[in-house]
Amino acid sequence: MTHSLQSPPSAAALSASIQKGRWKTVAAGFSVSPPPPPAVNFTLRRSIPRINASASSSSSSSSSSPSSPSLGAGENNELDAVSAFSEIVPDTVVFDDFERFPPTAATVSSALLLGICGLPDTIFRNAVDMALADSTCAGLDTTESKLSCFFDKVDFLTTYLFTSPPQGGDLVKLVPGRVSTEVDARLAYDTNAIIRKVHDLLRLYNEIDVPHDRLLFKIPATWQGIEAAKLLESEGIQTHLTFVYSFAQAAAAAQAGASVIQIFVGRLRDWARNHSGDAEIETAVKSGEDPGLALVRRSYNYIHKYGYKSKLMAAAVRNKQDLFSLLGVDYVIAPLKVLQSLKDSPAVPDDEKYSFVRKLSPETATHYNFPNKELVKWDQLSLASAMGPASVELLSAGVEGYANQAKRVEELFGKIWPPPNV
Repeated sequence: MTHSLQSPPSAAALSASIQKGRWKTVAAGFSVSPPPPPAVNFTLRRSIPRINASASSSSSSSSSSPSSPSLGAGENNELDAVSAFSEIVPDTVVFDDFERFPPTAATVSSALLLGICGLPDTIFRNAVDMALADSTCAGLDTTESKLSCFFDKVDFLTTYLFTSPPQGGDLVKLVPGRVSTEVDARLAYDTNAIIRKVHDLLRLYNEIDVPHDRLLFKIPATWQGIEAAKLLESEGIQTHLTFVYSFAQAAAAAQAGASVIQIFVGRLRDWARNHSGDAEIETAVKSGEDPGLALVRRSYNYIHKYGYKSKLMAAAVRNKQDLFSLLGVDYVIAPLKVLQSLKDSPAVPDDEKYSFVRKLSPETATHYNFPNKELVKWDQLSLASAMGPASVELLSAGVEGYANQAKRVEELFGKIWPPPNV
């Protein structure tokens, strides 16, 4: 697919859009199936030193070396305290939440685009209108290719607003970290198509000199997605593998060199409550562990014991106890109600209910033992054999949900094209 880049929004247009409103919207981010997906996932700025869970961080944020595995001086509330161990990522649905939890990173997804299309006056809706006005996309032969081109352009322009706004850069100041761009989930089972799509998007970013270290490409953790991540990472393109629900997926993703691996804690717990027959989940439950938390711990220890570069992201964290159980993991996506509770609660050393002690660290990972059957070079056959019904069903549901959202975006573009004044 060939693209030409229209001029990005002018500084005046950006400023005018910003002044018109406070960006109230409901727009989706990481989640794809009920409950409704959140909007954009953002990383908190913090005024205290943070202890990274990995020695080599690819994040744009600064970090400090750990001086203590437990609560230190200067943490006034629980949010400060837990932020000293892991990067805390608010799961937000409205841009007004920026005021309470200033972001440093963002995700651009098909569900976010659906929300943006419902906004009459924002900097983001201007990006949609510009993409729909693109003469190259409009001139393509088929409706399918035309809508796919529009989809890419809107993805690109929305990411652009987070990464390289011109003259003053209001949003780039607000979101200085990496931006993850969702790759069309309808390509989840086609390695070559995923790679082509990422290259198409990357060409657009290259034309306006968006640094590669500001970008992640979010890909479902099918075998084909994992293979695509491996090849893209070998080119220096950062990938974000999502819908990881089994140790085999996490280990294969780490071996592929994925920059970020995302595990959904709460969804595994939900599956375990209503189903049976998954050996990995039953092993965790028999040992008294929550299956989602157990998968994060095992995956983290595997990554750090064997020296993989991947960062681990714990998503669908439902409560404070989940968060405290995972202190030290690279990223934790938490609901705003949990973050607000943490912010409102003073940090109390030696708290009887919540322990401010790092649970995961590269040092403790060296002592974790893995059975030989898990220390294999993962391939398509071994991955398929190791994935139980929970990971198979949840991965499939996630891909289907993302694909449906992408289809809805294209259908909406078809209804509103051409935009006014075109």
